Amino acid sequence: MALSSKQREILRFPYTDYTALVCDGAVRSGKTSIMSLSFVLWAMGNFNNRAFAICGKSVGAVERNIVTPLLGIRYLQQNFDMRYNRGDHMIIVRRGVKENRFYLFGGKDESSAALIQGITLAGVLLDEVALMPRSFVEQALARCSVTGRKLWFNCNPDSNYHWFYKEWIRRAHERNALHLHFTMDDNPSLSDDIKAQYKSMFAGIFYQRYIEGLWVAADGVIYDMFSESENVYRKGDEPKSLCRSAVKYIGVDYGTINDTVFLEAFDDGETLWITREYRWASREQRRQKTDSEYADDFMEFMGSDPEGACPAIVDPSAASFKEELTRRGVYVRDAENDVLDGIRKVSTLMGQRRLKICETCTGLLEELSGYVWDEKAALNGVEKPVKQNDHCLTGDTLVDAVGGPVPIRELVGKAGEVYCTDGCKVKVGTFRDVRMTQEQADVFEVELANGKKVKATADHPLLTQRGWVMLKDLRTDDRVACIGGNDGTSYLQSAQLSLVGIKAINSVGIEPVYNMEVEELHNFSVNGGIVVHNCMDAMRYLVATTIPGWRLGEVN
Repeated sequence: MALSSKQREILRFPYTDYTALVCDGAVRSGKTSIMSLSFVLWAMGNFNNRAFAICGKSVGAVERNIVTPLLGIRYLQQNFDMRYNRGDHMIIVRRGVKENRFYLFGGKDESSAALIQGITLAGVLLDEVALMPRSFVEQALARCSVTGRKLWFNCNPDSNYHWFYKEWIRRAHERNALHLHFTMDDNPSLSDDIKAQYKSMFAGIFYQRYIEGLWVAADGVIYDMFSESENVYRKGDEPKSLCRSAVKYIGVDYGTINDTVFLEAFDDGETLWITREYRWASREQRRQKTDSEYADDFMEFMGSDPEGACPAIVDPSAASFKEELTRRGVYVRDAENDVLDGIRKVSTLMGQRRLKICETCTGLLEELSGYVWDEKAALNGVEKPVKQNDHCLTGDTLVDAVGGPVPIRELVGKAGEVYCTDGCKVKVGTFRDVRMTQEQADVFEVELANGKKVKATADHPLLTQRGWVMLKDLRTDDRVACIGGNDGTSYLQSAQLSLVGIKAINSVGIEPVYNMEVEELHNFSVNGGIVVHNCMDAMRYLVATTIPGWRLGEVN
């Protein structure tokens, strides 16, 4: 097998005085397979009856990127007895009297750090390390306490504000780490045609990172590759056979305060055609429709012709609306909820001119042009779109976290679990992206009949008997949903939802305000049970829902 000079350096690393190896750069640059081979050879050549860790974003990613290729390497098959125990997520490697164990771990979120605690390791290989929480990575490194340990890192670039770039790439010399930067030219197995194919798969910030291998921050317009002449088509210019030959879907962005949107999409295997849109702007109409009303609109949008029936790809947090559609015989699938991955897929299709949007979808086209990266968040190494209409709570608001109530201002930069609801039952959700949203904001206080209070901006939604209602639109006869009883019992004493009347709403001045995001259910409990909404933006689910991994699999 032909190897490039940098691949040979990976194989030489175990025999150097470096304690860590950091490989970053472009996709398909030939770093992962050689790293995993070198990692196993080093472990088997220097240790016996020791434990090692191979970590990725998830255990499934480790199996796909590391385990399967490793088990297929002929040299290892001929010289070692390698067996993968899927149930224990462990590879056992034997040669003669030597036997070592390689445990697989997934570093998905902050809670993952607990999974690797307690184990003693002789070495760790962290694949896709830039995608893992810092707490997980540092816990994995802390477990490497055996004499002769070595640390192995592999990743594609992210933001130049990313903690791993600042702590390991820029400080490689201080940490006694060998840093190898790869491009696709460092992989001799790639032909020019394949390189050209990969270069056509990415656009914008993702091209700079995945193809050029640059650590660059996301800034400016997200879809800067969008072309009105190439990505927009005139009504009637779509292929005549589209309805007969393509797979039809309807993507649903279920808005509470932001717009509720239905997008009719046809996937012909080459191009994704967005042909029609439905949009209900609650803010402009000053009324949010009920689930039943939205379902009526959906059925009319889909059409009564049985041949026009299709799956609905729905915002994962819209539990009650999904149930309403299911009762009406609609096949419902949850939308993918990884925003950055969704943006990457849409960017790819746009850049390849394989995403075509009808000129009549004016709301979607307007949102695409105004969809920008959050520059303030990027300075903290967090990449996300600017939140439109970001509603907020005062810093002293007590978030009903599972471990006990904590002021929201003390949770900035942290993640954890919080009590929330699916609209029927009390649930536990994961919160993240806690941040100050405004240094000075007009704040109002809502006092409930059971004595509980909450302070928020006028546009912050509370859950009521009418659904999600902005604070400024609350009526005197509204009842606010609380986790707990009408008598003021807290969520810790009662796992029931109750509706509590409003005693007063008053302006209380100007204060700094905060918000956070809760995965899947997008709400959380504060001040002993009051259910409030978390941050949302109108494009959040359109991005992920439009391309949830259909037949256009090559963009994954």
